[in-house]
Amino acid sequence: MKTLGKTALVGMLAAGPALAGAAALNDYPTAARADYVFACMASNGQTSAMLERCSCSIDTIAAILPYEAYVNAETVIRTLQLTGERTGALRASERHKAMVADLRRAQAEADIVCF
Repeated sequence: MKTLGKTALVGMLAAGPALAGAAALNDYPTAARADYVFACMASNGQTSAMLERCSCSIDTIAAILPYEAYVNAETVIRTLQLTGERTGALRASERHKAMVADLRRAQAEADIVCF
């Protein structure tokens, strides 16, 4: 069994917080990122340039919003697309409006950076 030298061990310990920060920025599952890219490309064109832009877009959103906030805002947006009285409380909720606004700001930032 090979043991790590003192220098290697110190380097790994020093990198720990950076690796944890990287993991926090990459908390979006691959399937969620792929869904976003597929939908983006369906709306904007099926080109390699658009693949790059759409990938950049979800990466930018992921850097701004934690995955849970993204999912919650997407759920609110999808629910608001329904008609009827059941969505009235959701439409009036300041909390839900703020969730959607946060996602819209992240998407606007992604548009500026990537498109």
